[in-house]
Amino acid sequence: MLTFLAKRTATLVAAVLLSSYAVFLIPYVTPGDPVRKIIRSRVAGDVVDDSTVKALSESLGLQDPLPIQYLRWLGDFFTGDMGLSHVSRTPVADQVIPALGITLSLVIVALGTAVLVALPLGIIAALRQGGRTDKLITTITQSFIAMPEYWLAPLLVLVFALKFSLLPSAGWSTPASMVLPAATLALRPISFFTSAVRSGVIDALEAEHIPAARARGLSRTQTILHHVVPNGLVPLSTLFAVWFAGLLGGSVIVEVIFAIPGMGRLLYDAVINSDIPLAQGGVVLVVGLAVATTTLADFLHRILSPKVGGTLA
Repeated sequence: MLTFLAKRTATLVAAVLLSSYAVFLIPYVTPGDPVRKIIRSRVAGDVVDDSTVKALSESLGLQDPLPIQYLRWLGDFFTGDMGLSHVSRTPVADQVIPALGITLSLVIVALGTAVLVALPLGIIAALRQGGRTDKLITTITQSFIAMPEYWLAPLLVLVFALKFSLLPSAGWSTPASMVLPAATLALRPISFFTSAVRSGVIDALEAEHIPAARARGLSRTQTILHHVVPNGLVPLSTLFAVWFAGLLGGSVIVEVIFAIPGMGRLLYDAVINSDIPLAQGGVVLVVGLAVATTTLADFLHRILSPKVGGTLA
């Protein structure tokens, strides 16, 4: 276990460093003078005078080799100094932290909803394996995969906001504002979660310890609750983490359509406005959190699998 943890931690650190270095190089691989771009991200006001640019470049260490600049930039990042936004001239951290909080809230609600729906559906489908109920649940949930967010979001707005005026069509002012975007993000995960739970429960039902549990006097319901369902939930933990990581940076379409001031919308605006410091700060935060989440899920899966199996023997 310690070896596994060490390897996963090393992978986490390497992934974050590589991705952050790629983000750091954005000013150098995009059109324009990279020195002027970097200076704009650190000094308020437009710098146009060549002598001023040279002096600031030397004082900021922009003449140093790129690895040295990267280490300095990374150190500033971890102390909360992500530079100044080109557009608003305000610290990047003051924008990305609140935006990340909004996106996290949206993603947690969406995936939490998906789990609450998928759990009973997956269990019921597994217990009715091959029957009409199983086929119906599988058919309906699998159809959710063919409903992309850019199609589903306008449809929900048209029906629930414009037609029946039940929910807000955009914004982030009340809890009701979260319903439509969360539902949009939850639909496709429901399909994958239901399939994972169904497969896990079916595998658990076919395990050798199930007849032994029944022979000890446990009822069918007790056997399912204590011996089958826990095994069915193990694959869900990894799948949840994968979707969590994906939605952190993949909620752009939903946040743009519903005018949500989250990380996806912020990164979208940063790209549109060529706001490099804002894009850098947002991408590094999202990538770091996503990699950390998937690593934690792998670790928990490694812990839970033998424990669950042990309780079932």
